[in-house]
Amino acid sequence: MATFLGHELVILALLTLAGLLGGEGAKRLHLPAVTGQILAGVLLGPSLLGVFSHDTTVALAPVIDFALGLIAMAVGSHLYIHRLRTAAPRLGRLVLAEALLPPVLVSAAVLLLDLGNWQFALLLGTLAVSTAPATIVAVVKETRSRGLFVSTLMAAVALNNIACITLFEMAFTAVRVTTEAAGGGLGPVLMAPLQQVAGALLVGGGVGAVTAAMSQHVYAPEKLATVSLIALLVAVGVADAMGVSSLLTCLFLGATLANLAHEKEEVGHRAFAAFEPAILAVFFTVAGLEFNLEYLAPAGLVSLVVILARAAGKVGGAWLAMAMSTAPRSLRENLGLALIPQAGVAVALLLKVRESPLYDTVGELFLAVGVTTVALNEILGPFTARWALRRSGDLGKDRPRLIDFLHEYNIVTDFRAATKAEAITALVDLLVRSNRLTGVDREDLAAEVIRREEAMSTCIGRGLFVPHAEFEGVSQMVGVMAISSEGLGFETPDGLPVHCIALLVVPPHERKRHLEVLAALARSVGSDPDIQTQLYHAHSPAHVCEILHAEEFEDYNYFLEEEPA
Repeated sequence: MATFLGHELVILALLTLAGLLGGEGAKRLHLPAVTGQILAGVLLGPSLLGVFSHDTTVALAPVIDFALGLIAMAVGSHLYIHRLRTAAPRLGRLVLAEALLPPVLVSAAVLLLDLGNWQFALLLGTLAVSTAPATIVAVVKETRSRGLFVSTLMAAVALNNIACITLFEMAFTAVRVTTEAAGGGLGPVLMAPLQQVAGALLVGGGVGAVTAAMSQHVYAPEKLATVSLIALLVAVGVADAMGVSSLLTCLFLGATLANLAHEKEEVGHRAFAAFEPAILAVFFTVAGLEFNLEYLAPAGLVSLVVILARAAGKVGGAWLAMAMSTAPRSLRENLGLALIPQAGVAVALLLKVRESPLYDTVGELFLAVGVTTVALNEILGPFTARWALRRSGDLGKDRPRLIDFLHEYNIVTDFRAATKAEAITALVDLLVRSNRLTGVDREDLAAEVIRREEAMSTCIGRGLFVPHAEFEGVSQMVGVMAISSEGLGFETPDGLPVHCIALLVVPPHERKRHLEVLAALARSVGSDPDIQTQLYHAHSPAHVCEILHAEEFEDYNYFLEEEPA
């Protein structure tokens, strides 16, 4: 019996079961499932019951590498450049703030309180940049969250982990060259992170490009899933063999697939959707096994200082970046709280220090503080992430809604046009571009919308203009929206300028939904003074998107299915 229980596959099954039970127990107590899974690992690990030892995690290392690679690929898929162009300025400011404020606050706190040397402080500071991709993915899925906040959060997680690995490699090399007798100067400090990022981009991007090309000739879902599995295994294996971050490699793999094979829904992390709960359960349970309660005593004070300084940096940096970007209030007030979870990249970088000669320089306390800080952030982080999702309004919104097709990337503000035809032509161009309608002729579509508009005006009045057309070239309803705070001087039934244009294109088989959308826009934007005031003065696509998907708009942009029990 003991022989069976000691077999790796049986251990994997038991840990998966423990994680699923821990997650379900946590949900019954209205706690995040991730927290329950981590605590299940702590309970079964060497610190408490001792059912599983540290050797267990060593034996399951390939499984954990696969799980972490899959999670990183899922996060990387949110770096879809075509749809992030509108959000690029605020994401750029966010990454800059995240790369500066948390490391500075953590390093300064450690040095000012005389809790460690500069090498110790520098390495802990750069670790503070990371956010746990696995935890964010798990909490977002568990809470069925979707919206502007979630899309910004997922892109932020991907970008700040790239920043973390880059900064840590610089810090690691700086500590190494200053402690070695031969030194080395500035060159190695700059080259090490460049090699990591370039290597990960080469492997992840290369495997992703080959996979995307192969997927163009494969149509069966089971074959696409097989191609995705091979791609993930190759990316992780080659990255490990090259000494490159497998997490960063898989992040680039996901981003490459998102940009080159976006129309293939079964390619990439989505191919493993049915197994994702089990994969996440075992990953977080094993993460709990690594938590050593013996570290709490020596690392207690330093860990508390690091956790508080990092939290201040995360919340403050996100607030500052979003304020500078004039982002919606939901992003300013909540984004930093959602970035508190820390495992994943941080654990991998801690292990790198432990296995290097630098371990003698920074001391055992570094590992104790690092592991304790990451573990506590990982236990507390799901609470703050779920709270942030609830406060943002995105929690529970991952269900089809009537006006689901309007997102930040297909909305424009400060729109200008001299005539209806000019406006329609410009918006058709945005429609085709933002929805990647590669098989649609722009001129034919614009001509059809203009023809229908000339036959019967769709200027509803009170600032709303809804040009539309049925078109065989689209498979589902698509649309774009333009806002003009100054107003456009088109001919309207009430003589008022046009402030909002919603261009809709629908295939013939979706005529019913087409009429529902037109009716909803007429009842809301065309009739509700409060919505008009908010929408007509929105100063960015993000603000428009927030208004359209806010709770106050749910009577018009309603869910197309009942909320699950």
